[in-house]
Amino acid sequence: MALDLTPEQKAIGKANFEQAVGDLARQGKMSSVVVGGAPVDPNHPDRRDFLKAGLAAGAVVPVSAAVYYGYHSWKGNKAVRTALIGCGDEGGVLVGDHNPEFNEIVAVCDIRPSNLKRIFEGEDRGPRKGLKRIYGVETARKIRTYDHVDALLADKEKLGLEAVIIATPLNTHDVLTRKCFDAGLHVLCEKLMARDIARCKAMIRAAKEKGLLLAIGHQRHYSTLYAHAIEVIHNGVLGDIRPIRALWHRNNSWPFNPSAKERATYASGKDLDGQPFDVPFYRDGWYKPILQEDADVFLQDPKKLTEAGFSTIRELVRWRLYEKTGGGLMAELGSHQLDAASIILGHVHPLAVQGVGGKFFYRPGRNDRESDDAVFVTYEFPGPNHPKAGKGGNDPDDIVIVTYSSFNTNSFEKYGECVMGSRGTMIIEEEREVYLFKEPEPGKAGSGGRETRLVVSNAGKGPVLEATSTWGGGGGAAISKSASAPAWDSAVRGYRTEMEHFAYCVRRWQEMKQPVSYDKDTNGRLKYADILPRCHGEVALADAIVALTANLAMANRQRITFEDDWFDADKPTATPEAKYARSRA
Repeated sequence: MALDLTPEQKAIGKANFEQAVGDLARQGKMSSVVVGGAPVDPNHPDRRDFLKAGLAAGAVVPVSAAVYYGYHSWKGNKAVRTALIGCGDEGGVLVGDHNPEFNEIVAVCDIRPSNLKRIFEGEDRGPRKGLKRIYGVETARKIRTYDHVDALLADKEKLGLEAVIIATPLNTHDVLTRKCFDAGLHVLCEKLMARDIARCKAMIRAAKEKGLLLAIGHQRHYSTLYAHAIEVIHNGVLGDIRPIRALWHRNNSWPFNPSAKERATYASGKDLDGQPFDVPFYRDGWYKPILQEDADVFLQDPKKLTEAGFSTIRELVRWRLYEKTGGGLMAELGSHQLDAASIILGHVHPLAVQGVGGKFFYRPGRNDRESDDAVFVTYEFPGPNHPKAGKGGNDPDDIVIVTYSSFNTNSFEKYGECVMGSRGTMIIEEEREVYLFKEPEPGKAGSGGRETRLVVSNAGKGPVLEATSTWGGGGGAAISKSASAPAWDSAVRGYRTEMEHFAYCVRRWQEMKQPVSYDKDTNGRLKYADILPRCHGEVALADAIVALTANLAMANRQRITFEDDWFDADKPTATPEAKYARSRA
């Protein structure tokens, strides 16, 4: 993302950001750090502006995620007995990052035998640690395995089950969520929420009707790194934000060269539709080899596959490639970053979207697919003075442009977001680093730029960036990736935090001895926001609308204006799919 910054400039940008966090904390403008040991009220609905400027001489120390997100009082609680449904790539990440003190995994479920093995064994390197490594071999042996969700739910009393984590293909999210709700279980479901907006809205209604928690795994809502970055932005130091540039590029164009031993495990013969099983032409995480042990199960009993919502074994294993089962690059990658853009701009909904996308690289015999392999979309978001921003503004021309691109043939730039303001620029790179730079002032040498160190002063009209020859009273908490951390470092990501907070919310509602309530006050705010997941159904509904409407805009080659009723869960028939039929497969 920061592709043309030198190592020295990156070091300056990183230190600038941490200095800004510290300066704002000393001014009482940050709720995610503590100055001089001043307390933070974790249950306040806003969690902002608690710190007093009189502690400017005090040290800036980190506030733990548990304090910042309001679940610091967990000590003494018993772990929530949880089942994992879906033991593939994302399920492995969640297992690898969960905290057994909050979520005790007592059962796992997957219709693929290879996934059930992998969730226990994990991987040598990377985030998928495996249950044996986390719990120990003897304890892991006690974790029950299931190949059908109905069998798992039938044993819920025997397991003492309280909640489930769903990490299955997109087209199954709503079906499995409603089954778990019917069984009286709280649900944390991976993103995207569902394959279409009508199904998202049905999930929200089901959660309300059953009085159960529904959390969706957009983990940036629980990233301490993003929490710090967004608080700096919301303090106004970047000035007037106009463009935000986001990207997530990958290079899947390299030949796939498995060993002879690996090839011996791949399926031979034909799939259920009579098409022969193939070996991928390119290295591509979305186009995986079909394993013989998985194929044997479904070839012997095709009903297991069709009941789960899939027509072929290829469709199950490579679900991200098909329109029926996946939402493509916008659902899998873009949804994260457009979610971040919305939060940066004050949790606003976009006004319109247009873009270009298509299958420009993959071909028959070369990892062919239905989903796009390249997308470039442009969103129009309301600026602070726009009527749709909810701040009483009346300027319909106050627009913020947000661009997003994702390609499968080049990984030169690191993924992230670049927020460009009239007074400064912030780059959030790979969910692990943040760089902050000041805009140079006309006619003032050394007043800004990539080599300029800065502090944040409070000049009376609010915090402002100022160039300095020496940094001020020290930076903020250690909020970025440490130099000694492994390549995969989740300390600043939100996976663990989202699961811990989910468990905390489960326990709080149990203590209250009442069904979960999503009621709102007269101002339209959730009455129980402090004990609901930060990415509950209505938040995740907006993320799904943003991603899936972009797909429609690209398919129809038109600019689509977002409608307010689409974001209203109580209007089940108001959806972008109902208004805009896809014009191409």
